Amino acid sequence: MSVRFRIATEADVPAILALLTDDVLGAGREGAALDTYMAAFREVDADPNNAVIVGEQDGAIVTTYHLTFIPGLTLQASKRAQIEGVRVAGHLRGQQIGEAMIADAEVRARGAGCTLMQLTMNKSRTDTARFYQRLGFTPSHIGYKRDLT
Repeated sequence: MSVRFRIATEADVPAILALLTDDVLGAGREGAALDTYMAAFREVDADPNNAVIVGEQDGAIVTTYHLTFIPGLTLQASKRAQIEGVRVAGHLRGQQIGEAMIADAEVRARGAGCTLMQLTMNKSRTDTARFYQRLGFTPSHIGYKRDLT
């Protein structure tokens, strides 16, 4: 069974939300009204430097990620790809879907002229850290966040 990746549509938002809440961290931080997520999806969808990607297997959405292309002046004015919101359905983890998803992101990033892919993850996800390092990502920076609410 292979996964087919495509750009998400508004009709996919409920399935994406199900994936976002399909773990301990996501279940505790998601939960806004569907209208809020729909409005956010429309804003992302309208931005040519952003895309929400879903992966389908047997007609069901089983994975998702958000890809942002960031033009910049650093690194010799290179463009980078930021990966966020990475999720694989819980019952399918460990079946190389994550590897396929990152490969899909890399193809899209290279196609957009990016020279670097980067991501952030919650530091409590130790298994996830090992996964990313196995795929060639290096923990080269320390990230900080500041809540503005």
